[in-house]
Amino acid sequence: MSLQGKRALVTGASRGIGAAIAKALAAEGADVAITYEKSADAANEVVRAIEAHGRKAAAIQADSANPGAIHASVEKAVGALGGLDILVNNAGIIRFSEVKDMALEDIDALLNVNVRGVILASKAVIPHLGEGGRIINIGSYFADRVPGGAGLSVYSLTKSALTAFTKGLARELGSRNITVNVVQPGSIDTDMNPAHGDFGPALKALSPLGRYGEVNDIANAVAFLASDKAKYVTGTAVTVDGGANA
Repeated sequence: MSLQGKRALVTGASRGIGAAIAKALAAEGADVAITYEKSADAANEVVRAIEAHGRKAAAIQADSANPGAIHASVEKAVGALGGLDILVNNAGIIRFSEVKDMALEDIDALLNVNVRGVILASKAVIPHLGEGGRIINIGSYFADRVPGGAGLSVYSLTKSALTAFTKGLARELGSRNITVNVVQPGSIDTDMNPAHGDFGPALKALSPLGRYGEVNDIANAVAFLASDKAKYVTGTAVTVDGGANA
């Protein structure tokens, strides 16, 4: 187990990619706390899966658009696990609209969760991280290119912002031997973006592999970056998109 004895917080992890990440970290030996906004039953299922690996687990209700809730969730995770070594900023939302039609509340929601929430969670966790700590942000392959259709401009902006934030924070924390990276998923089969959904055929066509990825494709990349195998990897974006941006 490459993460034996490590303690991780994964935000927005009651389902989909976040749940897979939490389970993968536990399978590698980490104790894991997760946050969720509304899905308490789903979050508790993830907790049980973590505990099935013999690891400590905690589910913490927190709205990633709420600064107070973000700070409190970090403190609760520290209390539940006895400290933190790894933060995975997974919580994120998507809103579809062309810029000319986009409501201000949707713009604010995207910025508050996808950008400000990541900054504030990182800010709260940094004092708790020791030598060899890890911060891993979950972005999107839309950070590099916005293929086809309309309505993704602001969402893509928020994911591009994570790349700059990741690079800057890696510089800030490098002297403490803390690495900071961003994983950029492509089209992954989840409730938010199902392979059989309306966008499925178009998104599959973007990939040379001709298919969606699976949540474990992302979870495995995160587990690698969290481990000592990636101790010399920092300030970089790892794109897991089936070649869609090739």
